[in-house]
Amino acid sequence: MNKEAEVIIIGAGTGGLVLALSLHQIGVACRVYEAVSDIQAIGAGINLLPHAVRELDELDLVPELDRVGIRTKDASYYNHHGQFIYRELAGEGAGYDWPQFSIHRGDVQQVLLKAVRDRLGQDAVVTGHRCVGVEQDGDGATAYFTGPQGQDLPSARAGVVVGCDGIKSAVRRQFLPDEGEPVYSGITIWRGVTPFKPFLSGADTIRAGWMSVGKLMVYPIREQVDADGNQLLNFVASLERPKPERYDWNRFARHEDFVDAYMGWTFDWLDVPALLLKAEPILMFPMVDRDPVPTWTFGRVTLLGDAAHPMYPRGSNGAGQAILDARYMAGCFKRKGVTTEALREYDEVRVAATAKVVRMNRAAPPDTILRVVYERTQGKPFNKIDDVISQAELREISEQYKRAAGFDIEYLRTRPSYVL
Repeated sequence: MNKEAEVIIIGAGTGGLVLALSLHQIGVACRVYEAVSDIQAIGAGINLLPHAVRELDELDLVPELDRVGIRTKDASYYNHHGQFIYRELAGEGAGYDWPQFSIHRGDVQQVLLKAVRDRLGQDAVVTGHRCVGVEQDGDGATAYFTGPQGQDLPSARAGVVVGCDGIKSAVRRQFLPDEGEPVYSGITIWRGVTPFKPFLSGADTIRAGWMSVGKLMVYPIREQVDADGNQLLNFVASLERPKPERYDWNRFARHEDFVDAYMGWTFDWLDVPALLLKAEPILMFPMVDRDPVPTWTFGRVTLLGDAAHPMYPRGSNGAGQAILDARYMAGCFKRKGVTTEALREYDEVRVAATAKVVRMNRAAPPDTILRVVYERTQGKPFNKIDDVISQAELREISEQYKRAAGFDIEYLRTRPSYVL
């Protein structure tokens, strides 16, 4: 990278790397600073919905996503007795111009990281630099860093600093010091991946059960991972639990912490106990978010992704909203330059849009289908799903979320590009 950075990006997660690629696309020099020394493919699965894939397509990344992920065909809902409730097509099968991907979070990050280094230069991502604070004046902003052992490192200066440093963001904490801890939902999540035989269509995202008896989400994220033709399946198990004594987003868990709720879930379409018991390691997460705030932008410093709007992982939409943040910000810079005016436009539009998604993820995400069926049946098996809920009501729950999150088919097809 020959040009001096006009934008400093704090954090090399999905949002930060997409922002770097987007700024490069419009000719704005940037540099990414990441706290860890070695960026590894960690975590579990995510879904990239069509509104996010549209943005990645504009960055010519769909071929690389195809190489490591699975194009989702459908999304299905079942109760905890294994009874079918509802199915809808996904991605191109549903009429979108862009696919939906079920994919490993680490694979997405590695695709983005490689693209940044290939397009911007090997020095575009600086690792082992943990941001500990930002200062600004009328001409620019300066980010301060420490190293892996807590040692002071040289600062970096640019016209703008963007905090993409996650839910425990140091940049956010500096500008919102009295905010307190994230808001716990009353739900704890266990996540894992394991090789397993394909189920249903082989590209289905299933949601089953409900929180009080155990909710489960399962989908494949890699094809042909062994000689037996297994896929790598990702699961997300959710149960009501008391608030933990401390929040830890990288805590390993034991099978006995959660599998009892699922031991009777042996269905003709999936052997859930076998899937869960085979998984190793298992990560445990408190399901938390933060109340939306009026602004993320403070002069020449702003926030993006989980640092700006952490949300419940109930709409497969956290990474997608970070991608939309990054692309919209790049469009603002393209129109108005790397200026505080551009940041104000970004803030005005994206704060409102993501606040709507945060509230929808709390009140009426897609898995509202499961809650409604559970409550109306009191958790008992049903004879006919149409006696419990109509197909029209099921469709409306799904479509309401799509409209709020910005991936209604017609809206997505007709809205102008954020950047190009």
